[in-house]
Amino acid sequence: MTTIGILIIVIVIVVIMSIKCVKVIQQSTVGIIMRLGKFHKKADTGVHFLVPFIDTLSYRIDLKERVEDFPPQPVITKDNVTMQIDTVVYYQVTDPIRFVFEIANPNAAIENLTATTLRNIIGELDLDATLTSRDVINTKMRAILDEATDKWGIKVNRVELKNIMPPHDIQVAMEKQMRAERERRESILQAEGEKQSSILRAEGEKQSAILRAEAKKEAMIREAEGDKQSRILKAQGDAESIREVAKAKAEGEAVVIEQVFKAMKDADIDDNMLALKSMEALEKVAQGKSTKLVLPSDAVNFLGTFKGIKEVMKDDDDDIKININKEESK
Repeated sequence: MTTIGILIIVIVIVVIMSIKCVKVIQQSTVGIIMRLGKFHKKADTGVHFLVPFIDTLSYRIDLKERVEDFPPQPVITKDNVTMQIDTVVYYQVTDPIRFVFEIANPNAAIENLTATTLRNIIGELDLDATLTSRDVINTKMRAILDEATDKWGIKVNRVELKNIMPPHDIQVAMEKQMRAERERRESILQAEGEKQSSILRAEGEKQSAILRAEAKKEAMIREAEGDKQSRILKAQGDAESIREVAKAKAEGEAVVIEQVFKAMKDADIDDNMLALKSMEALEKVAQGKSTKLVLPSDAVNFLGTFKGIKEVMKDDDDDIKININKEESK
């Protein structure tokens, strides 16, 4: 073998060894470098050079959060009900060195720890509390698991009860209970609806009755006002009619007396006969409704010559007054 061939072989070996000794650590990943079987250092993100035949990159640890969905586990409640519960655990590696050297199988360890912790917590609760206290169970499990896995370099961020499956007979009983509860709520809501409907109808009838009463009251007031005005107008009309009749009758009687005296004057009768006729005329006038006589001035002067003509005797029941109005000569 020539010298050139040996040189080429040496160069190839060096290149291969160089490639083997250069390691690149990706983001969110940490490497564990071992030197002669012993932990040497932690390789963070970036390029690292290893000593050939001495250093080795033994582990690459992913630092991203992990999710482990564990299969259902049989658990027994405080009231002796066996149910299947499967859990989901969210955890993250915070210390790669402990994660590598403190625990051999982290996933199996977390699964077994989750199952035992779940049995302990559910054993203190009855069926109803188990079904309605998921948040409490999740919080307790996360605290217990986080404390237990801290020495392994693991941080438990969250624990969730994915599914709770009671026995079939319990499920049937729960469905019946839920159906009865829904029917009860439906009955309550229906009763409340009928109650509100009755209240609204009663309020409507009340308002309607009030409005009818107000309308009736207003109608009666207006009718009474109308009757009042009608009676007032009727009374005023009757009074006016009475006044007009009395006035017409008085004027007629005055004319009659005037004509009588004129006829007596024209007949040239003596004083005794004239006085007698005058008294008869006054007696007829007194039998009428009017108590007043309106005489012209010349008739008064003519009657003034007779004794007793100025005043007329008063009857026991009616008083007769003669008012003499003198008209001024034009």
